[in-house]
Amino acid sequence: MQTVLTNNRQNTQPVSSVPHVVIIGGGFGGLYAAKSLKHAPVKVTLIDKRNFHLFQPLLYQVATGSLSPADIASPLRVVLSKHKNTQVLLDKVVDIDPEAKKVYLESEKELNYDTLVIATGVSHHYFGNDQWQTEAPGLKTVEDALEMRRRIFMAFEAAEKESDPEKKQALLTFVVVGGGPTGVELAGAIAEIAYKSLCGDFRDIDTTQAKVVLFEGMDRILPPYPPESSAQARQALEKLGVEIQTKTLVTDITNNTVTFRQGENTNKIEAHTVLWAAGVKASFMGRILAEKAEAELDRVGRVMVEPDLSLKKYSDIFVIGDLANFSHQGDRPLPGVAPVAIKEGEYVAKLIGKRVRGQAVEAFKYYDFGSLAVIGQNKAVVDLGFAQLSGFLAWLIWVFAHIYFLIEFDNKLIVMIQWAWNYITLGRGARLITETPLVSESQSKAKTSQYQLAEN
Repeated sequence: MQTVLTNNRQNTQPVSSVPHVVIIGGGFGGLYAAKSLKHAPVKVTLIDKRNFHLFQPLLYQVATGSLSPADIASPLRVVLSKHKNTQVLLDKVVDIDPEAKKVYLESEKELNYDTLVIATGVSHHYFGNDQWQTEAPGLKTVEDALEMRRRIFMAFEAAEKESDPEKKQALLTFVVVGGGPTGVELAGAIAEIAYKSLCGDFRDIDTTQAKVVLFEGMDRILPPYPPESSAQARQALEKLGVEIQTKTLVTDITNNTVTFRQGENTNKIEAHTVLWAAGVKASFMGRILAEKAEAELDRVGRVMVEPDLSLKKYSDIFVIGDLANFSHQGDRPLPGVAPVAIKEGEYVAKLIGKRVRGQAVEAFKYYDFGSLAVIGQNKAVVDLGFAQLSGFLAWLIWVFAHIYFLIEFDNKLIVMIQWAWNYITLGRGARLITETPLVSESQSKAKTSQYQLAEN
């Protein structure tokens, strides 16, 4: 291997006539692009800051104690171990140079590329109120899910020890901000935890007295879905016990208090557990592409791409998955869901393979097979385009669709067994609390007073 030092960065790119494809991001888009290039006459380097692929659609089940993180994560090296033309690097891309065709890594290494595929996804969007992040965590990573799980189950534990009725009720109040699929799934799961899974587990609190509130700024939950599906989802959530507030904008989240506005009226609700599912913003790679490759961004920072998913001024750079704004099909961009990212990854791999062979490929076309959202056990809504389903049949479709998209066979098997057991027992066996426990305010003050007396 030839090593060249350039600007204090180490170039580890081997001198070779084989085209080098660099893929940034091991999510659905990046991983499926790498998998689909297995037999292509190219060298592939997949870069991700995590060593695993995360099945994000089931992340809320980790947050609510149904599954463990390992059930929905697959090590990238294991998934790609038989791809002899593929190397996996645990690192973070911090910059690119489209003219020199280089990517710069946090480890101070640099890589040359012939084709660059960027699939770094999105993160939480607090609409200019990033200070809310500590008060209301979002759900994009394993760490987010574990923090949510800690807050949800510690709220019940703290309520068990709280003597003040008002503070007890605040501990048993759960607010979910955002009525999209993630918000709906979280609200439904928390309601099932409070009203079913934890019944009888405590002695000084009645978990069925918990309050689960879902806020949505639009006039209905699941805004991208047909009105019929939204109405069915609302009915199912309310039957579970979720209080739904639409046309509601959160204006502040401070000290376990959520301030919200409905029309001209402003109200507050005391809640120790506030979860954010209201919006997303593109990863920082969008800004880098705008600065270095003159890419156009939409209002949330996603990259506007050409019909073949490339950049307008750089046909050797592709953006796929949630980071891409593909507006060449229909009257709105393609949704940021796993099936879209998977198909985009497979398409780009096919395009790269054909380019190497000097062949042309048609523009990307996505065939939408429908949208799914689960509300609770036996309850889901499915929009198939030609038909809308709800209830048990929709739930079965949701179950098998998610099992199908899990990466590894052992994950599919484990999740199926876990779901079957949870279905029978209504249990949530992964509700472990592994971090510092939450102490109620009155107990904290009492404990402090005791220490002060002892010191005096």
